[in-house]
Amino acid sequence: MEKLVIIPTYNEKDNIRKIIDAVFSLQEDFHILIVDDGSPDGTGNIVKSLQQQHPGELFLSERSGKQGLGTAYIHGFKWALAKGYQYIFEMDADFSHNPKDLPRLYNACAVEGGDVAVGSRYVKGGRTENWPWDRAVLSYGASVYVRFVTWMRVKDATAGFVCYKRQVLESINLDAIRFVGYAFQIEMKFTAWKLGFKVKEVPITFIDRKEGYSKMSKGIVKEGILGVLKIQWESLFRKYERRVRNEQLQEQEQ
Repeated sequence: MEKLVIIPTYNEKDNIRKIIDAVFSLQEDFHILIVDDGSPDGTGNIVKSLQQQHPGELFLSERSGKQGLGTAYIHGFKWALAKGYQYIFEMDADFSHNPKDLPRLYNACAVEGGDVAVGSRYVKGGRTENWPWDRAVLSYGASVYVRFVTWMRVKDATAGFVCYKRQVLESINLDAIRFVGYAFQIEMKFTAWKLGFKVKEVPITFIDRKEGYSKMSKGIVKEGILGVLKIQWESLFRKYERRVRNEQLQEQEQ
């Protein structure tokens, strides 16, 4: 009950069996929680069929309808904390994140002193593969924009391949995280950083999905652009930290 990988899904029948097998093939005691938003393609049913092969290791939480990436992860975080996991990971189902990098993210937190480990495309040794030029420009431009606006020293703030120590997620008022799409990843890293946690970046190779389809949309990009401005503006006032900090945990510690 130490390491849990949360994988949100919506119509990932082409990838889900392979990504689950790839994580378990590491044989490093990673458990998996699939948070499926009622995929009409039967993704959830495939996971159910695999649970018999991985009792006590593979879990499925089904939600009704597509509710957004951010809410799926928040749901997964709360589930993980309730079950007692110590290291909680975010990962996509489409192999854009290589499961073989999971132990490296774990070591960055468990051995090297990080509180949050980010699989980064934009530190030395990190890169992307098979991306169209316009998406590469958009992604890198977004990372520069986030650093410029927020002053946060994370080069890949939009990354979705992340390991959180339990203490980080316990310290955050997860109900106060507002964004559900592109800006969710930024808001989580920004909040952890503002609360004083150490963010380490681990170089990875990000490979564009080969099967299924991208969930990116104009609305998600717009949320990211405007959301960063809103996050930084609110953080200039003390009420921001009061809103995002888990006051209940703080009172228990006192």
